[in-house]
Amino acid sequence: MNGSKFHNGESASAHKDVSASHADSSVQDVVKAAHDELQDLIRQRSEIMKRIGTVKQTIVGLANLFGDNILSDDLQKMLDRKSNRQMGFTKACLIVLMEASRPLGAREVCEQIQVRIPPIIERHKDPLASVTTVLNRLVEYGEAKAVVRENGRRAWEWVSEGSPRLANTAMVDRNYSELSS
Repeated sequence: MNGSKFHNGESASAHKDVSASHADSSVQDVVKAAHDELQDLIRQRSEIMKRIGTVKQTIVGLANLFGDNILSDDLQKMLDRKSNRQMGFTKACLIVLMEASRPLGAREVCEQIQVRIPPIIERHKDPLASVTTVLNRLVEYGEAKAVVRENGRRAWEWVSEGSPRLANTAMVDRNYSELSS
């Protein structure tokens, strides 16, 4: 017999097909395991973000009632009540939602930012479009949720544990360290 035959009369190409099929199956097993773990981690991140939202809302509510002097310097910085650097647009939207007692429309978020941090709004040609874009991204990140008001218009609210609806599970990777700096 020549060297092109394998045991039981298999050709080299048939052996390669079997090996490739086995490799594909192994790769698919690894991909499935990674997918399952990723889904679990995203679910956990969503739950953690809800918990962070609840805790931050509680602290903000207490500070609003009793004054910022009940907060340590570190806690004031975490809540952006004391910061040496200029706040970003996304973070401004987050803070407005977090401190709101009800879902807010994009126009209301714009107005709140205009009252609190006018320079942030002034840097945008179309602040309403910018706020709407940021609010929709926050929904994708699992940090906010969109609701429909009785008038049929959209509004957004910060995601917390008491929220009746779940956050969007199709979240994208995001560095959350900026939220606590």
